[in-house]
Amino acid sequence: MKYNITQKKDIGGTDYLLEVEAPQVAERIRPGNFVVLITVPNGERIPMSVQKAEDGKIAMFVKKLGKTSRALDACGECTTLEAVVGPMGKPVELKKFGNVVFVSDLVCGHAENYLFSQVFSKIEGNHMISMQTFPTKDEIYPEEYLAKGLCDEYYLTTKDGSVGLKGHYLEKLKELLDEGRCDIIFGGGDIPSLHELAKLTRPYEVPTIVTVRQIMVDATGMCGSCRVFVSGEMKLSCIDGPMFDATKLDFEDIISRLGMFKEAEAKAMEWCKQQQECK
Repeated sequence: MKYNITQKKDIGGTDYLLEVEAPQVAERIRPGNFVVLITVPNGERIPMSVQKAEDGKIAMFVKKLGKTSRALDACGECTTLEAVVGPMGKPVELKKFGNVVFVSDLVCGHAENYLFSQVFSKIEGNHMISMQTFPTKDEIYPEEYLAKGLCDEYYLTTKDGSVGLKGHYLEKLKELLDEGRCDIIFGGGDIPSLHELAKLTRPYEVPTIVTVRQIMVDATGMCGSCRVFVSGEMKLSCIDGPMFDATKLDFEDIISRLGMFKEAEAKAMEWCKQQQECK
């Protein structure tokens, strides 16, 4: 069975939207779940955050980063994927929390921000607050792909101050924490930023749940690459997560392993360029 690609569109910087027809997956997606894409037979398994699941389709934000993501973007005639596996991972509990905040500063986090804002804003008693950080105005997604129109309160920041608030979401979040306006915080995106998020929220004792799907490789629980330590106990992000209490994670261990496949990725990119499959 092939999975039809229904839309592929550049949305900002090196990021693009990929929409795929996968009705059996789409109907079961919940915030916190992820999917695995396989582009060609016997191809690489790519764990992906989901931005939207509607009308039998799932949408994802993809960064042109590695061999497969670049090759897929460069293939203008690509119309199908070999497989879409999911939903995977453990979804978060859908209930009334009060002031729910989602923060993000990278492609995978922005996808999760959209889905969380869409779902949690519909739960009675929740006040959904979204914060998104982009490097510059040129890398901000079109408004229809931001969480702005889905939540009760929205803050856009750019690191250079070219649009919205200048700086990172962490500064604005601290203001809300000081005002006592956060009952639970969810976060996705850059791992070092999530580490800083944990440091920020710990003194306030506000539950802070973050995604560490970024370190997955095959997402089957077999390779061990996505291991994390939660209060000293080893867990696997693909099976036990991908979302964990940020204040209990050993971020030093996670960060130390972020670049463990850089050499292999570089070799794959070089091969890809030689084959003229990547831009």
